[in-house]
Amino acid sequence: MAELRDALGADAVLTDPDVTAGYARDQAMLADAGLPGAVALPRSTEEVSAALRVASRHGVPVVPRGAGSGLAGAANAVDGCLTLVMTRLDAILEVSPADRLAVVQPGVVNKTLRDAVAGSGLFYPPDPSSYDWCTLGGNLSVNAGGLCCVKYGVTTDYVLGLEVVLADGRVLRTGRRTVKGVAGYDLTRLFVGSEGTLGVITEATLALRPAPHPPVTLVASFGTAAQTGRAVQEVVTAGVVPSLLEVMDRTSIRAVDDLLRADMDRDAHSLLLAQSDAGGAVAAAEIAELERICRAAGADMVIATDDPAEGDLLLAARRMALPALSALGHSLLCDDVAVPRSRIASFMDGCERIAADRGVVVGVVGHAGDGNMHPTLVFDAEVAEERARAFAAFDDILELGLSMGGTITGEHGVGALKTDWLEREIGPVSLAVHRAIKAALDPAGILNPGKVFRAAPADLGAVAALVAT
Repeated sequence: MAELRDALGADAVLTDPDVTAGYARDQAMLADAGLPGAVALPRSTEEVSAALRVASRHGVPVVPRGAGSGLAGAANAVDGCLTLVMTRLDAILEVSPADRLAVVQPGVVNKTLRDAVAGSGLFYPPDPSSYDWCTLGGNLSVNAGGLCCVKYGVTTDYVLGLEVVLADGRVLRTGRRTVKGVAGYDLTRLFVGSEGTLGVITEATLALRPAPHPPVTLVASFGTAAQTGRAVQEVVTAGVVPSLLEVMDRTSIRAVDDLLRADMDRDAHSLLLAQSDAGGAVAAAEIAELERICRAAGADMVIATDDPAEGDLLLAARRMALPALSALGHSLLCDDVAVPRSRIASFMDGCERIAADRGVVVGVVGHAGDGNMHPTLVFDAEVAEERARAFAAFDDILELGLSMGGTITGEHGVGALKTDWLEREIGPVSLAVHRAIKAALDPAGILNPGKVFRAAPADLGAVAALVAT
């Protein structure tokens, strides 16, 4: 504590248990979490480096944290750790319209960057549902996606370079400012999505795009999952690339309607929302083609509007799905399974069967354009039987996704929730490579321990030998 306070200042090191408990977990309510021994709020790369040097000398675990909007427990504390809160590093250091890039610190809020570059006619596309309060450091750490992934891709597609502090306090710079560059291994992509287990990101150089046109919005309701699936498949095979293509099931529709009183179609099996930001005649043509596809697939209702305000109201239903489902019960388990787009309908039907078999409420929303689905389980965690049924259903859904050639996480990360599932997806050889990379960059294992994967007993002796050397 004395060394930390000397390096960062007394006001940047918190030890009051009543205060540090507020930094113990992210939004993954039921992921394992301990209590930090201390919370540090550094203001510069130098202070992050100093904190990691102190932690490394004393063998103290370090858990990096942003705004705490994560949904997999990646920012959850382990008992006695130093939680490193990055929100004071919140400067946009540079915006270069000529190079279409921005240089930012990790505490910058996603929407703040969007708003800051809009004046230059530019656009930062990744937009998680929590974009108005989640930080870019967290987005980078889990390789966050969002609603516009179908056209614009995910966070890693916009990362040109990083500044990362390693476990021993050394500062590494990866990548470059140029559009192209293949000198050496792609270390930038190694750190994006590593969930704070390999280093602490202190700066990012991000690519920007020209600002899109105001969107034209379409919403369609369907009586069956099969009809919804046919519409999505036809959109993909027809070569239409909307800027947004989202889906909601009946449970989610009714929950949102209860919350917003939006006069939604409560009898619809599912709702498909789409946007085109291509502008002018191109956008009109894309929406017209989407309308044709939806009607041909059997849509009961199709509405389109070129009024941005009306489009925002329609999209609010999708963005409010998680708060609306939360209002149905005491606890949520939000899953994050991605499946091939051709299997979306089967996956939604499978989730409905699992909900019935396990006696758990499951609302499904997701990014239909890329197959990333978010089944959300609603239950009372204080009731042991309900909790057991919910976790069993959670596992059933992960198994269902893998059986369809999918993945256990599309954008939330493995965190503390899915460590037992990672090896099932990637296999023992890949897991061994993961552990070798971790041991090379963090031999003492102090960075975010217990996240992504658990240390194998055989690794511990090798790690001890490395430390002794």
